[in-house]
Amino acid sequence: MIDVCGEPLLASASVWGLVTATALASFVEFVEAFTIVLAMGLTRGWRSTVIGSVTALVALAAITSLAGYALIGWVPKSSLQLVIGTLLLIFGLQWLRKAILRSSGLVAMHDEDETFREEREAAVRGGDETRFGLDWFAFVVSFKGVFLEGLEVVFIVITLGLNAGNVPLAAAGAALAGGAVVVLGVLVHRPLSTVPENALKYVVGMLLATFGTFWSVEGLGVFAPGRESLEWPGGEWALLALLASWLLVSQIAIRVLRAALVPVDLGKGRTA
Repeated sequence: MIDVCGEPLLASASVWGLVTATALASFVEFVEAFTIVLAMGLTRGWRSTVIGSVTALVALAAITSLAGYALIGWVPKSSLQLVIGTLLLIFGLQWLRKAILRSSGLVAMHDEDETFREEREAAVRGGDETRFGLDWFAFVVSFKGVFLEGLEVVFIVITLGLNAGNVPLAAAGAALAGGAVVVLGVLVHRPLSTVPENALKYVVGMLLATFGTFWSVEGLGVFAPGRESLEWPGGEWALLALLASWLLVSQIAIRVLRAALVPVDLGKGRTA
């Protein structure tokens, strides 16, 4: 398998970024989905909850396969780099923005325990409707929770997988993360509130922004007559420089926002 830069895929930097980004992003999303599933299972029963969750996973797998291979067959390589690189950059900046706001103290950290309590209260208040032999409330809530959280995973799997030339590898990284969440959840049998979600969002945001910047600029070659793509100085080594740049920018933003939260004593230093 050859990546977009023409180097052996397993030896390239992009493959490790691919696996890392998909695994970490998937882990965060599946932790949030697990909280919903756990609340439904403990409150409403596991049969309908598990069926709803598995149905959502099957739907997500189908979407990943169909969308991924449709894009490979229908969209030219350079155009694909530009479009998906731009989308990755936008998506990564959204994750990075959330992480920066939480790290600076402007936005409260996500609390899985609180989410679990809210979901359990909703499960208790839910109706007793039964369809196809299933507790319909538990089925629908579990399906929606896994499906909606998983859509972000599907987006990351498809975009990173297409640009690295290996959608199955990206999907494997996501599946590995999902399996890890399930194993941890079964072992502790409670919300995974100790997972450093904001730190993971911060890392994933930087990775997505880095790869998005790299691939969107390469994709600009579609506008260059006679060129399939533009090339970064140093090839894939430029990824490290871009990652360092996003790290520097984000840390400056965190410190600036923290400083803005510090109360200023306007009377300090005045003389009577």
